[in-house]
Amino acid sequence: MQKDRVEKMLEMFRLQNRLNDDTNGPKWREGVTKQGKLINWKRCMVMETAELIDSFSWKHWKNISGGIDLENIKVEMVDIWHFVMSYILRFQDPDEAAKLALEMMKMSAVKLPKSWSESDNARIEELLEPFENFMALALIKTDDEAYRRELLEQFWECVDAVGLSFDDLYRLYIGKNALNQFRQMHGYKEGTYKKIWNRKEDNVVMQEILAENPDITYEELLRRLGERYSLVGSR
Repeated sequence: MQKDRVEKMLEMFRLQNRLNDDTNGPKWREGVTKQGKLINWKRCMVMETAELIDSFSWKHWKNISGGIDLENIKVEMVDIWHFVMSYILRFQDPDEAAKLALEMMKMSAVKLPKSWSESDNARIEELLEPFENFMALALIKTDDEAYRRELLEQFWECVDAVGLSFDDLYRLYIGKNALNQFRQMHGYKEGTYKKIWNRKEDNVVMQEILAENPDITYEELLRRLGERYSLVGSR
């Protein structure tokens, strides 16, 4: 039976909550990892959004007639979503956070073109506006509820501008979360994890599994990743 939007949103927040508990320890909501490293979720959002903006050919000194890497932009939005959820979860439990996130969903007046044309280069400031507005919000030094609502609303505007459907966001998030969990289970922090699997990056392998099995469950995806990882070095 297919999950509805409410169930999918709640699942994402619960998975992110669990991943943070597993990787960062019991004090991550207080802003510190189990190793004593300070956590700044909003700075994470800013840096990931900067990476997203670099998927546009905005530079006046380099690749001036290039376009955009729309697929990478979608992947970056999923990375940003990890940090947005983590930030919201500092203040609310997964059920409350999921309810708030659904409430703040908003469409964007800006839509990225599916194929880039020369005329789009003249619109670069307009096309970047949702993402730069999100960065500007993330840099504000406040955490009150009104601010958190505004931050979520601007995030959803970015998602809509990219043309990333909620179902695709969910699918890509589940894949990335499972991969992050898998990495932690296999020595990522200790430096023993192998990120290249027989000449393919693990992220590419994960996306291949998702493409072949669009309705795959989280647990099944972890199992499939384990099967593929066991073959690393055998070819």
